[in-house]
Amino acid sequence: MADPAKSQDVGQPSQGPGTRTGAEIWVRRIVVVLALVVIALVIYGVLAAALPRWWSRRVADQVDGRMTVGVFWGLFYGFVFSFLPVLVAWQARRPFLKWPWKIAVVVLGVALAAPNWLTLSISLGQNSASDAGWIKLVNDAPGFQWATLFGAVAGVLAALALIVLMFESGRRKRQVSKLRNELAERDAPPAGTAESNDLHREDPPHA
Repeated sequence: MADPAKSQDVGQPSQGPGTRTGAEIWVRRIVVVLALVVIALVIYGVLAAALPRWWSRRVADQVDGRMTVGVFWGLFYGFVFSFLPVLVAWQARRPFLKWPWKIAVVVLGVALAAPNWLTLSISLGQNSASDAGWIKLVNDAPGFQWATLFGAVAGVLAALALIVLMFESGRRKRQVSKLRNELAERDAPPAGTAESNDLHREDPPHA
């Protein structure tokens, strides 16, 4: 006669010494997440101390103290690097993309806006690097910061307008295709009509 205790254990995973419990798995995940957060904060601190100065010098070299050039480059950076990121991030709604790829597309869109993020960090930052970058832009790149703001707003609005136009165009195409299918079904002869006509057709008299 089979042992009832052994029969109950059949088909269940063994709890050996090397098997992790659910609590241990979650603890490990939490530790990994906390480690990633700490690494991200360290990287952010390093970049926050270096990138504002680098970006302000880069822009100052391009503008060279000329107001019209500063406005031009501000509008250019603001528009392009807000227009493209919005369109890229919008692609995350594609149904064939799985969630890891959706997140990757959104991250890519955010990364494409890096020039605008750098200018924003200089304009709103509270550390010494942001202050030094702000002074550099005010003196050697006049008009750049405000032009970047206006260009970014225009880029976002243009991207949203393009998305609405593409959505409306796709909706109209679907409506036209649906109407064509309905017309084709309405104009088609009923099923079995052709066969019944063939059956009732009289054969011509033989000579």
